[in-house]
Amino acid sequence: MLKEQNEKKRKIPQGTSDKVFQTVLYVMAVLILIIILYPLYFVIIASFSDPSAVSGGQVWLLPKGLTMDGYKELFRHQEIWTGYANTILYTLAGTFVGLVVNLFAAYALSRRDLVGRKFFNLMFIFTMFFNGGLIPTFLTIKDFHMYNTFAVMVIPFSVSVYNIIVARTFFQANIPEDLNDAAKIDGCGNLYYFFKIVLPLSKAIIAVIALWTAVGMWNSYFNALIYIKDTAKYPLQLVLRNILITNNLQMSFGSGEAMQIALRLSNLMRYSVIIVSTVPIMCFYPFVQKHFNQGVMIGAVKG
Repeated sequence: MLKEQNEKKRKIPQGTSDKVFQTVLYVMAVLILIIILYPLYFVIIASFSDPSAVSGGQVWLLPKGLTMDGYKELFRHQEIWTGYANTILYTLAGTFVGLVVNLFAAYALSRRDLVGRKFFNLMFIFTMFFNGGLIPTFLTIKDFHMYNTFAVMVIPFSVSVYNIIVARTFFQANIPEDLNDAAKIDGCGNLYYFFKIVLPLSKAIIAVIALWTAVGMWNSYFNALIYIKDTAKYPLQLVLRNILITNNLQMSFGSGEAMQIALRLSNLMRYSVIIVSTVPIMCFYPFVQKHFNQGVMIGAVKG
């Protein structure tokens, strides 16, 4: 009976209004996709094009005056490789620490039997609107002897209240209390329950928070600018920033043909810097896309 009803539903033809509406949706989706992807595509082809062609508006779909000078000049600086290594270490360690800290806090705040749960939730939310400021934070980091160390890029700023709230919501909505009650009857403790039951059921939110944390750590440069003075510990973003500043200074002090060459390289390097700094983290996204799409739907209506 159900099979016959399903077959009848499939045979119902779409009305004209439905086809028009569906066509409009497809057109809008394609336009939005072009608007989002074209700037990235333009940066890629501009990084291989002659700067005069780019500034003249001649570069639209294909590179003009194919050149690799921007990348050659950029990778001529040996500190880029050190910056890459530092950023990878900061990102891996920061993502791991961020996951541990935020997931533990989120799980604790999601438990209804937590004593003072409302108070702790308010205290966490309070920090989203008010903080101690730059100078007290700087003095605190110096007092803890983390200034100009590897730890200053990983530990002090690992807590994200927004990530905690998102993970807490996931735990409350997707991990039933009955599961905890059944685990307690079997003699399961809190830590064992968290590691053996909660975490395996939370792959989606783990992937989402890992991606957010990794992107934040990869793009971070302000903390290094304030709390690190040793250039050997600079992350990639700060290294690239310093290269662009140095190149602009050389251009301002030049004259004649030397100034024109410096200007050309400066324009090329701006696009090359974007590619060099974003491609590695973009390659990480496909591996977590499946869980990311599921995680961002937290709170959606379920059928």
